[in-house]
Amino acid sequence: MEFERLIGKPLSAGRSFFLFGPRGTGKTTWLKRHLPDRLFINLLRSEFYNPLSADPGRIRTLIPPQYRDWVIIDEVQRIPALLNEVHDLIESRGLRFILTGSSARALRRKGVNLLAGRARTHFMHPLTAAEQGAAFDLGQSVRFGHLPARFSDPDPQRYLKDYVQTYLREEVMQEGLTRNIGHFARFLETASLSQGQPLNISAVAREAQVSRPAAENYFSILDDLLLAVRLPVFSRKAKRKLVSHQKFYLFDAGVFRAARPVGPLDSNAEIDGPALETLVLQELRAANDYGEYGYQLHYWRTRAQHEVDFVLYGPRGLLAIEVKRSKHLHSRDTRPLREFRKDYPAARCRVLYGGDQELHLDGIVAVPVERALANPGDILQP
Repeated sequence: MEFERLIGKPLSAGRSFFLFGPRGTGKTTWLKRHLPDRLFINLLRSEFYNPLSADPGRIRTLIPPQYRDWVIIDEVQRIPALLNEVHDLIESRGLRFILTGSSARALRRKGVNLLAGRARTHFMHPLTAAEQGAAFDLGQSVRFGHLPARFSDPDPQRYLKDYVQTYLREEVMQEGLTRNIGHFARFLETASLSQGQPLNISAVAREAQVSRPAAENYFSILDDLLLAVRLPVFSRKAKRKLVSHQKFYLFDAGVFRAARPVGPLDSNAEIDGPALETLVLQELRAANDYGEYGYQLHYWRTRAQHEVDFVLYGPRGLLAIEVKRSKHLHSRDTRPLREFRKDYPAARCRVLYGGDQELHLDGIVAVPVERALANPGDILQP
């Protein structure tokens, strides 16, 4: 099943760019569909990786002297030194590069300057509801997420389990990011229990039976591989005491469910609630990036336990979003937003809920979550 992706601006701009995103989000498929027969250097293949890792300058021998079209380097973070050669080729030959990768932070950690502004940075997210069109099914999305391959796999649940294991094997172990893959696997299961919650690294470390420094390193690995999202607390001009912990999410609802251990004591609400929040977050992130809205994403939680799931702040204003699975809303469901609005009267407040009617509740708009995900611009635009 093929879907038309909404990330079209990088190609139309006609200049070199980075395209980052977790494995499996469709970067390579999108490029091969729109740029067939271009020079494609896949660093996951030994025929390219081995000689170029030994001598990055050999990339010049792979590009014909008269070639003036796009040069695509897939998984560039595997050989950061290549960027020095790319930088020179952009300057000396006027070549245009597309550099894909699953870790922007890993490149920065290795002292790479990401071409000093000569290439823009874009992100590929899991499929959005808008990209799926009529194929979008909220129930299936909450259960299996939006990685493109799950739509064509006859056993999406098995695919997602394999996806999690593939990351452990290919990304974490192969790149030498940790010496103990067993400890990391146990940590990942434990971290998934914190989905949608303020992150307590010490508690995760205890539960996973690893040291706190090890847990901090493992969370950094998730960040580096774009597998995790950590939302800071919105504290601009704060008028009351707020918590300080960031809120943690794995990047896709299906990946979260595949990573999370499930037993007879787990209720549906403990899994479906965080999965729906995750789905909303991944859609907000994609819409924000693709539409270039410029929002920064936060959450808000007071010491008195009033919490707003998502707070978006940027040049288009302040937007507070609460997510509810229920088909019916009660006054308690909008209380966090009412408290937030006391501190920030100019904020636009929205509840995305499981009903099928748009409601207006004392200045707070309640929107059916399925409709909001299919048309996120209606929520993000003032």
